[in-house]
Amino acid sequence: MRAYADLSEVAARLRKTNPRLPLDRAAFLAKHWSAQNAAGEWEILGDPAHKRTGPLLYQAEEILACWRKVTAPVLWVEAADTNMWQWMGPKEQARIEVDRRLAQLNNVTPRMMPDAGHMLHHDQPALLAEMIESFLRSVVAVDPVA
Repeated sequence: MRAYADLSEVAARLRKTNPRLPLDRAAFLAKHWSAQNAAGEWEILGDPAHKRTGPLLYQAEEILACWRKVTAPVLWVEAADTNMWQWMGPKEQARIEVDRRLAQLNNVTPRMMPDAGHMLHHDQPALLAEMIESFLRSVVAVDPVA
């Protein structure tokens, strides 16, 4: 992972992959996502291993078998402008697969977040918080022990 001359470069890097990220929020995140090294440059605090492919093959059917065992209520928040279609194929076909996977969850509440991409918690933090709070209120209303 490369180093940056200053926090404004870190903020610019954050905005490069997330153009919806407002400059003020990028500046805030830059302070928390990076640290100055001994040379005075700023390094992202993320784990470089995050960029590597995992050592195990992702076996969808194995994962879905696990999903079928989940008994807790699940909130599934999907970004309307996600780029996951790059990995899953044409949107129409991928949508069928996403819905097939969602159907494996016994108690799922799907929500679509408008005007958001992969980093939906950066794009729409207030709306995401509202969705989570509403979901949690509904879960508690149904089962106060949950």
